[in-house]
Amino acid sequence: MSSESARRQRVAFVQGASRGIGLAMVRQLSRAGLRVIGSCRSPAAANALNAIAAREPSVEVVELEVTSEPSIARAAERCAALTGEIDILVNTAGFLHAGNRQPERRLAEVTSEQIRYSFEVNAIGPLLVARYFEGLLSRSNGAVFASLSARVGSIGDNRRGGWYGYRASKAAQNMFTKNLAIEWSRKKPPIICLALHPGTVATDLSAPFSKRLDPNQIFAVERGAAQLIDIILGARQEDSGRFIAWDGQDIEW
Repeated sequence: MSSESARRQRVAFVQGASRGIGLAMVRQLSRAGLRVIGSCRSPAAANALNAIAAREPSVEVVELEVTSEPSIARAAERCAALTGEIDILVNTAGFLHAGNRQPERRLAEVTSEQIRYSFEVNAIGPLLVARYFEGLLSRSNGAVFASLSARVGSIGDNRRGGWYGYRASKAAQNMFTKNLAIEWSRKKPPIICLALHPGTVATDLSAPFSKRLDPNQIFAVERGAAQLIDIILGARQEDSGRFIAWDGQDIEW
């Protein structure tokens, strides 16, 4: 790393930063001394994220709707105006359930609308973020691009079935991440790409499905975020293309 890069404050971009793991990552990365740009679909309604930005001069908020390609493109343009490069980019936004849209337990519950939306949020969105933010990542020496995946996206580990849209969209996200790792390994400098499984974290996404779990198996949001940040900050080029659980262990595809 050049002396100029060593002196420059590192920059992290967190996609999906208004709540849950994304919000905790913004808070923790800022405390670690990074400049942090947090994105969300509606900044005006992101009270907790705005509160952090109001307290911390190193935190900025950008609008990004992950299901809208024009919104992703505008967010990348805004970030380019704010900073010359991005060192860490984390996709945290995900869709499992909302209102009447619940995970499909059986084939009879599958709808094209829900499958399509799952893919837009969980797979296509992160891939388009990679496309539009590639230039900013390319300017960093040793940039890390990480997407929050899930163990249920593993085809080899699937023992129970169900959750058609979520499982399939996370499996697709994993393939996109692996493809990116291969393509970006040829760049100079290369970009490290990771698929990360956070475990069961006490967020709105997991809340309806955590009741039958041992409470000791559920991580507080701050711990869940910290475990993933440790993996990201410690990542090396040889880790690129891995599907990694919160404890650093590999998950089968």
